[in-house]
Amino acid sequence: MARADGSRATPPAKLTSYRAKRDPKKTPEPMGRAAKAVAEKRSKLPTFVIQEHHARALHWDFRLERDGVLVSWALPKGLPMDPETNHLAVHVEDHPLEYGKFEGTIPKGEYGAGQVIIWDHGTYNVEKWRTNEVMVVLHGSRASGRYVLFPIDEKNWMIHRMDPAPAYFEDMPQHVKPMLALAGELPTKDAGWAYEFKWDGVRAMLYVDGGRVRAFTRNDKSLLSTFPELRDIGLHLGSRSAILDGEIVALDEDGRPNFSTLSKRLHVTSKSAIEKLRFSIPASFFAFDLLYLEGRSMTQLPYDERRAALESLKLSGETFATPPSITNTAGSKVMDISRERGFEGVVIKRRSSRYSPGSRSGDWIKVKNFRTQEVVIGGWTEGRGERDGSLGALLMGVPSDKGLTYVGKVGTGFTAATRRDLLRRLAPLARKSTPFSAPLSRADTALAHFVRPSVVGEVQFAEWTNDGNLRQPSWRGLRSDKSASEVVRES
Repeated sequence: MARADGSRATPPAKLTSYRAKRDPKKTPEPMGRAAKAVAEKRSKLPTFVIQEHHARALHWDFRLERDGVLVSWALPKGLPMDPETNHLAVHVEDHPLEYGKFEGTIPKGEYGAGQVIIWDHGTYNVEKWRTNEVMVVLHGSRASGRYVLFPIDEKNWMIHRMDPAPAYFEDMPQHVKPMLALAGELPTKDAGWAYEFKWDGVRAMLYVDGGRVRAFTRNDKSLLSTFPELRDIGLHLGSRSAILDGEIVALDEDGRPNFSTLSKRLHVTSKSAIEKLRFSIPASFFAFDLLYLEGRSMTQLPYDERRAALESLKLSGETFATPPSITNTAGSKVMDISRERGFEGVVIKRRSSRYSPGSRSGDWIKVKNFRTQEVVIGGWTEGRGERDGSLGALLMGVPSDKGLTYVGKVGTGFTAATRRDLLRRLAPLARKSTPFSAPLSRADTALAHFVRPSVVGEVQFAEWTNDGNLRQPSWRGLRSDKSASEVVRES
């Protein structure tokens, strides 16, 4: 209701439910008391506000000024951006007009506890307002266009966008294969290249939409149950939808990534064990590329533009970060820094290059400080002496045009627990014949047990021998994030 001075007082009866849920002594939220009218410049059009609400479950509160209050709905997924998708809108109690300017933190233990941020605000036109249909045209900086709300039961409504999606809008892809790097050497000239440190972890693609996160390995295996801390990125991004390419890493006390440590978390399935390991072996997601952002595909943009957009997201928290991209610095100096810090190496990216999903491109070059090789396990040999009856060594292969090419045995780098775990995994895969494309020597086949070649691991080694074997290999861990068909021989 309007007063002579242009201020508005909130009708008390409409806020009975709102006030019953809140204690003005405990929460900073406005109470909308009739005695304290809201004095402000009158607009010819009513106002709307959308507030991002980090409560028990992240959602967006959509509020329309009507008859002296803010008629309100909670949107678990925010506003739909295209007319092909309807979003749930839960009708909640009317809020006072002052709430349209409220930002702050509702204390723990209070109704709706959590942070409230104004996502957008503006004015709107009413096209229809009936008990079973509300149609409005929004005029905001982020939210604009014609929307209709309609009930599906007493409490739950749906919100539908009636206008076409913005011209730039694209649906978020469900799965994108990561771009891969070729093994190589430092460029002779540093101009036109960016240098990133190579993180010794698990490659991961994150799909974030409406605060919710999906995470997958290169071979589309879900990672969210194994690494529940990835959900933190969804809370940080809030309403922003994005596809992030990066690496899950476990850092040691000196800040060095350690794949062997991380691998201890990769194969755990029970929820209780995962929760324990989450705190004893904390993991972080390092985002180094951005493929999609708020309805826009970024893959056709050059690296520099993707990188700038990634950095604008300010991904910096306890469980996620954006590692540095180094330009205008000699590659040899970056390599020296990576060696000093004990990193695996560097990845060099052409600054003008586009993102090519699923391809191994010379626009990305990896240079390692120590040699590693992914291998397919084709069998195992029994241990001797104290290890009699247990696993002694693994028979390794790398796929080639001829089949699975034998590249030697690895018998070091295992703990007793690792040996037991490997035997447990390999036992169901037993086969009588060799999976390797060429016969093995008598020394290599002595006490050998062959298995179906489906388990992938990684070793560190000194060099390739003249006969194609790995010299001085040491076991690093299983690679459940990769399939046998993805293994290639590193140059």
